[in-house]
Amino acid sequence: MPNRLDREPALASTDCDEKELSMGKPEETTKRWLDPARLTPRVGSIYPAPFAAPVAGREKRALGDPLGLTQFGVNLVTLGPGSWSSQRHWHENEDEFIYVLEGEVSLVTDEGETVLRPGMAAGFPAGARDGHHLVNRGRTPARYLEVGTRAATEEVHYSDIDMTGSKRDGKFAFRHKNGEPYP
Repeated sequence: MPNRLDREPALASTDCDEKELSMGKPEETTKRWLDPARLTPRVGSIYPAPFAAPVAGREKRALGDPLGLTQFGVNLVTLGPGSWSSQRHWHENEDEFIYVLEGEVSLVTDEGETVLRPGMAAGFPAGARDGHHLVNRGRTPARYLEVGTRAATEEVHYSDIDMTGSKRDGKFAFRHKNGEPYP
């Protein structure tokens, strides 16, 4: 028996009226869809020097924010050749999930390296003390979805460098492992 999707053509984004796309109260204008290509990417990271250099070729497009999502974040990430997703780290309070869309990335954890290809996923439960990050060792950009919890407070531990991170009221602060703040 054919389902509704077999009988009705899919709507293109140009077929939608903005009034139909608003969520919740009439005064809200948050759309239910977006074109990621139209979003301005965040390039690099907020890490202090010199820890930001390996992440300079990373672009993140926040998909969840413009869609009004508040319980979890969703980013479309592009890693240029040679770029890292982050410094190797783990979170006390936030789960992380990635799903590879294009290219290949090397997942680096305490256990070693694993190549992830399109259609593969990885997950990092909050509190699991297994530092992880992705590295694009290829010659072409790699793209993946990154999904994570939005905890009000967070402590991030960096496995290979002298740094910790704390999130309070939506703002990150980085410190040396001895507690001294980075400039």
